[in-house]
Amino acid sequence: MLIKYFRLKELNTTIKQEIIAGATTFVTMAYIIIVNPKILEAAGMPFGASMVATIMSAFFGTLIMGVYAKRPFAIAPYMGENAFIAYTVVNVLHYSWQTALGAIFIGGLLFTILTVFKIRSWLAYAIPESLKIAFATGIGLFLTFIGLNETGIVKIGVPGAPVHVGNFHEPSVLLGIFAFLFIGMMMIKKINGSILIGILTTTILGFIFGVTQLPEKIISLPPDIRPVLLQLDITGALSWGFFSVILVVFIMDFVDTMGTLLGLGYKAKMLDENGNLPEIEKPMLCDALATVFGALFGTTTSGAYIESATGIEAGGKSGLTAVVTAILFLFALFFAPLFAAIPPYAYGSALIIVGLLMISPVSHLKFDDLAETIPVFVTMTLMSFTYNLGIGMTAGFVVYPLTMLIAGRIKTVTFGMWVLFGFSVLFYVFYPY
Repeated sequence: MLIKYFRLKELNTTIKQEIIAGATTFVTMAYIIIVNPKILEAAGMPFGASMVATIMSAFFGTLIMGVYAKRPFAIAPYMGENAFIAYTVVNVLHYSWQTALGAIFIGGLLFTILTVFKIRSWLAYAIPESLKIAFATGIGLFLTFIGLNETGIVKIGVPGAPVHVGNFHEPSVLLGIFAFLFIGMMMIKKINGSILIGILTTTILGFIFGVTQLPEKIISLPPDIRPVLLQLDITGALSWGFFSVILVVFIMDFVDTMGTLLGLGYKAKMLDENGNLPEIEKPMLCDALATVFGALFGTTTSGAYIESATGIEAGGKSGLTAVVTAILFLFALFFAPLFAAIPPYAYGSALIIVGLLMISPVSHLKFDDLAETIPVFVTMTLMSFTYNLGIGMTAGFVVYPLTMLIAGRIKTVTFGMWVLFGFSVLFYVFYPY
């Protein structure tokens, strides 16, 4: 039944391969269970309730991604958007987190409407192949940068030298380097499940050598979600003064999801001969519904996760990968202490490996065509070095029409690209720097 529903034979995959891929994706992104509520705690949201909301949002979005869209992509609350809500909207602009959730709910409804009427897919199809390559490569650089920070191989520096090499005398850094080399060697030997084996092995070594403490308990009842459940303030979000926040939240999620889906699709070889992801409106609808669901449950914008690339590299090709990931998120309601014990130096190394594999599409670029490569370069570098995928993608949408204009190829710019250009300009005008 599963083989037929998810077309496993047609996709040349197996149930075992999909389970390994789903588990790999989950283990790589399990940090969101703790990190997202920790960030939202800075906005005054109770940690326990936010953790349950995070898990439920990830479970709901990833499950419908697997069952309805049948793609190996996981959905969870976005990093970046959560920090924007907590540190900028609440702590700097002094809006309540309830009002911020109202804005996210409104954005989710708009996404749903635009998806149903296939406007989002129309805009995605308008993006040139060079920028789709930039999205895939930029995601690779971004994952690498995250991984280097999580393992401690690279750390925050000082003004004038914003990043600095980590302390290679620290056991956690050495374990991170070990994990990178161990996973790499297993992949060279073409061992199935290399990424998952590497993460779990490094985690166990961390426990053995006392680098990471074993959780005091493995099983726990979920905290009460009622403090954040249905607490959104939609009326407050509809005020004129909140317009810029809604616009920024809307565009960040709009662009992040589009770029992530295209980037992952490019790497997974799911794009058609025209460079488009077939039926892209299906995963986009999953993203939109997950955002609406998440706002109601009490968490920030959800969307397709770049860590899904680890599951794809582990062999995930069908929606069964996402279903497995979703089920593991549901288990996390009761095993959160165990999953939270997976150390950053273990999954961070996996992200570096996947980052390496994600940058391969850059070989398809025509580097002698500066009109194409300048916007690609802007996109890739800003996606990583601003630590924000949306910043890089919107920058590419702004620069691409301009370079085509200078090159005398303005007729190659589609109407949809001009719409994205306009959205991106508005994003930079209203972004609360």
